[in-house]
Amino acid sequence: MLPAVPDRALTELGRTEGGPDTLALLVRDQDTRRLLVVRAVLDAVEGADDAVCPPRARARMREDWALLVQADRAGPPGGYGPEREGAGPVPGPVSLSHGVSVSRRSPARDRLLHPLIGPWARRCLRGLEAEPGPPTEEGARELARDLAHFSAAAAVAAARAGISFSVRLRGRDGVLTLPSLGALYTVQSGDAMVDVLCRDRRLIMRQSGASDIVVHLEDGVGAWSGSPAWTPAYALPGLVPGAEPMAVDDLDPYRTVRDGSLHHGLSGPTTLDEGERKRWAQAWADTAGALEIGGEDRVAEAVGLLRCLVPLAVPPGTDPKGRGTGSCSGTRREAFGALLSSTPPTPKVFAATLVHELNHTKLAALSDMVILHQAAREERYFAPWRPDPRPYDGLLQGAYSHLALADFHQRCALAAVNQADRESAWTLHARYQAQVGAVLPVLVGSPELTVVGRRFVDEMVGTYERMAGIPAPRGHVVQARAYVEVARALWVQRHGPRLSAAE
Repeated sequence: MLPAVPDRALTELGRTEGGPDTLALLVRDQDTRRLLVVRAVLDAVEGADDAVCPPRARARMREDWALLVQADRAGPPGGYGPEREGAGPVPGPVSLSHGVSVSRRSPARDRLLHPLIGPWARRCLRGLEAEPGPPTEEGARELARDLAHFSAAAAVAAARAGISFSVRLRGRDGVLTLPSLGALYTVQSGDAMVDVLCRDRRLIMRQSGASDIVVHLEDGVGAWSGSPAWTPAYALPGLVPGAEPMAVDDLDPYRTVRDGSLHHGLSGPTTLDEGERKRWAQAWADTAGALEIGGEDRVAEAVGLLRCLVPLAVPPGTDPKGRGTGSCSGTRREAFGALLSSTPPTPKVFAATLVHELNHTKLAALSDMVILHQAAREERYFAPWRPDPRPYDGLLQGAYSHLALADFHQRCALAAVNQADRESAWTLHARYQAQVGAVLPVLVGSPELTVVGRRFVDEMVGTYERMAGIPAPRGHVVQARAYVEVARALWVQRHGPRLSAAE
């Protein structure tokens, strides 16, 4: 049975908004789903054939889980232990310690609820649930690597909780990644083994034929070492005063899809150099102010939903020196709380990126809780923001995020002090408003909408009409409508008569 969504939350989300209770509802549900998918991995390991998951790998997963349980019960050093609630525990192995609340996370919960655990878990499940018969050599190797990552996550949780331990961890292609701490470049170039001892908030890393490397834990994100073989994890300050630091994860091996396929328009992952880190820091420092111009709710949305940033390479541009000048961004449904983005060119652009992507996140999370429509996945609809036909769900997702952008830029236009900022904001508002207006009739007219889905889309229409009451200057509106009609004509030329842009 799907969880109930209060009427107020559905109304707020339909308007591309979301108060504290609504955002907390989405987060709690996604956290529960993350724990359950980790449980599914553990269950799949226990039930897998020995040819798929050898007994030694199964035994190691049990040891790692026991270390996580210990870290969950210990809590952070000098801090509080697990919070007890009257509600019953999550059943099965997901219950690290009975009755623990996910609202105040221990280091173990923090690791299991990290956005990039989602892609890791999905990848493990694909490997464990492979076709009958013995796995290929490559498949067995990749699954072993994937399961070994759980050992690193457990070690990090235990270290954060102040537990002393000794474990052997497996690096991958010459790198041992410890999520939220950093990465060790191993002496061996392949899948090297590293012995890790944790004592007094220090990690001692030992490799055959090399000197020990000592890594000192820091509060929050990162750990430092004097060794050049160690790269610390990176984090930006909290978006607003009092907010937690924002992890910039350019080390985790599961930060993007690892099967070679990428989301439409996205570049590949990148590891930031010092110059790129400075550019991220400069843009991030003024992002909250840029967000607030478009509405205080947008700041709360970012603080409440965003848990980590995943840097992407700057896509090719038109710089005469051959440097990339474009930008791209995206989210992954299985990585709730993560935003993938190339280096932000300006705080204003990144603020709009956050509005765009976090509204994709909100709608994806809501869609996990309620059924909004029962439309087929057939790709047949015109979307002014894409050259390819879209399925109904993709059309709804795109319209929703563009509606949020139209609202954001209208508020920016109305609050702008100088004419250049005002004109730029009206241009963007008019374009997004026209794009949404072109597809709303299709969304509203679908017989596949459920009762809940129709209420949701009706709220979207209400938001669109509210903005229409304060239109952009006529020149911007005319230009935006012309833009949409050109996009429609090109789409029909490319895909008609098989499909109709009016569908």
